[in-house]
Amino acid sequence: MGIRLVEAPVERREDPRAQRYIVDHLPPGTIIRRQVRVTNQTDARQRLELYPAAAILENERFQFGEGRTVNELSSWISLDRTSLDLGPGDEARVKVSIGVPPEASRGERYAVVWASVTSKPRPSGNVRQIHRTGIRLYLDVGLGGEPPSDFAIGKVTPARDKQGQPSVAIEVANTGERALDMTGEVTLSEGPAGTRAGPFEVVKGTTLAPGVSGTVLVRFPRDLANGPWKIDVALASGMVKRSGSSKITFPNPGEVGESSNLFGPLGTRWGLLGASLAVGLLLVVGLAVVARRSHRRRVGADTPR
Repeated sequence: MGIRLVEAPVERREDPRAQRYIVDHLPPGTIIRRQVRVTNQTDARQRLELYPAAAILENERFQFGEGRTVNELSSWISLDRTSLDLGPGDEARVKVSIGVPPEASRGERYAVVWASVTSKPRPSGNVRQIHRTGIRLYLDVGLGGEPPSDFAIGKVTPARDKQGQPSVAIEVANTGERALDMTGEVTLSEGPAGTRAGPFEVVKGTTLAPGVSGTVLVRFPRDLANGPWKIDVALASGMVKRSGSSKITFPNPGEVGESSNLFGPLGTRWGLLGASLAVGLLLVVGLAVVARRSHRRRVGADTPR
């Protein structure tokens, strides 16, 4: 089966997240409608059930509720079709309506619109399997403009598992007021004999709630040399992008290497710290120059002619 979002709001058409998920900010009392396309990608006719269900952000993951578990957001969702009978390769469009009650409180909520198929029990047993695929919803409720999305990247820690596969864990702090789905890639350069490697994509699946810190993981080929390496990190969530660089050395199998800070443009907390230190240093130097000139003028005025 397949299910995908057909349309995104005009103001979000450049946002990669809004192409995959229903991401929006609405004031209380608002109703929006979105269309999704459901496809039968099997070689047999299928009867699909469609329904909204609960989701939460927990342990750095977007966690799906079991079955048809209901939460506040899923109770606001209605579908114009709750079942489909599709032949092989057939598809259909379903309209998703979200009505925010006038008394809804401020904050971001999460849910999923599912398309599911229940398989028949095998002759040897009575266990049925439910296969489902869905579209996530990230809905922020509140008056005024949309809350900002932002994040900072911190330390990077190299490691090798017991089988010898190297990886790095990159600290990420959600400093904004919307959830983040982390994507991105890293590139290695200035390695042994000037070698380069990558880019390598981050392992998808890290979702951070507002105010939460976590890590994103990148895995490398097992035969990658220990280094040292220069690592360039470029992370994103939707339209928000941050980057930084550091030096790392991978350890021996089964060990964790030394962590290092990522330095880069403004937007990483280390970049902000470096900029703050530079501004502070310039301010101190400037005050010293002014004080010296003032002292010279005072001495010149007190000297007899």
